[in-house]
Amino acid sequence: MFKGSYTALITPFTSSGGVDYEGFRRNIALQLAAGITGVVVCGTTGEPPTLTDNERESLVRAAVGELKGKATVIVGAGSNSTDDSVKQAKRAEQLDADAVLVVTPYYSRPSDEGVFRHFKAVAEAVSIPVVVYNIQSRTGKNIEPELMARLSAIPNIQADKESSGSAAQCGAIVASCAGRPDFSVLSGDDGLTLPFMALGARGVVSVIANAVPKAVVEFVNAAASGDYELARKLHYSIIAPMTHLAFIDPNPIPIKYICARLGMAAGGYRLPLCEMDEKKKGIVDEGLRSLGLI
Repeated sequence: MFKGSYTALITPFTSSGGVDYEGFRRNIALQLAAGITGVVVCGTTGEPPTLTDNERESLVRAAVGELKGKATVIVGAGSNSTDDSVKQAKRAEQLDADAVLVVTPYYSRPSDEGVFRHFKAVAEAVSIPVVVYNIQSRTGKNIEPELMARLSAIPNIQADKESSGSAAQCGAIVASCAGRPDFSVLSGDDGLTLPFMALGARGVVSVIANAVPKAVVEFVNAAASGDYELARKLHYSIIAPMTHLAFIDPNPIPIKYICARLGMAAGGYRLPLCEMDEKKKGIVDEGLRSLGLI
């Protein structure tokens, strides 16, 4: 069962624009020390559209090498080509990943039946668990609760990273998938983790955990244990303000800047992503100072 705190890892780059594999390993060590449940490699926050196949493979190898048997390694295997997504999922399994994260096919905007067949094809191609990534803001297609329930009936589709931004939809999905007790809904939005978990979600795939993993772990553990007084305190004191800073520009631009300011490996970006303007950098710096992080 998927539950707990999963960090959607950034991909750090060197000053020359290559992947900083040593920095990536150092960042993973920080996550492990914080008690994170698992990581997502080559998810949206990891900038996979601008990574080569060899770079993706090397990142997965590094993550598996550092974390196998210690934390869960989920690998992004999303594409708007079903054949390509199947190929990526198979490769992740061959590299000994624990699960794959598969986004709703983007741009093509398939019908519900097309979405179902896409995920079914990926799930049937591998034996490791599949996590559905539902994020209409990036794909143009929402997976409604009825369709999610249908997907949850496929045995190795075991979780939904729910990034719809809707607490009502989260609750409806939890209810519609209740017949599959081992199917988990995970919040895909840091700022909505508290209400999502109150509705039955079992954890979060977090962006801000790159920078503040201990706080995210404590927050999710509090909510999971029913200590909503502590969870609310942490939400308002660290989770909500960090989420505001981390999404002041498109993800992962701000979180990489934040990580760099905290002394972590981060580096720059590959086009079409680019750095924030000076005004936004100033806002982030002031926010980090107010939180006592710099």
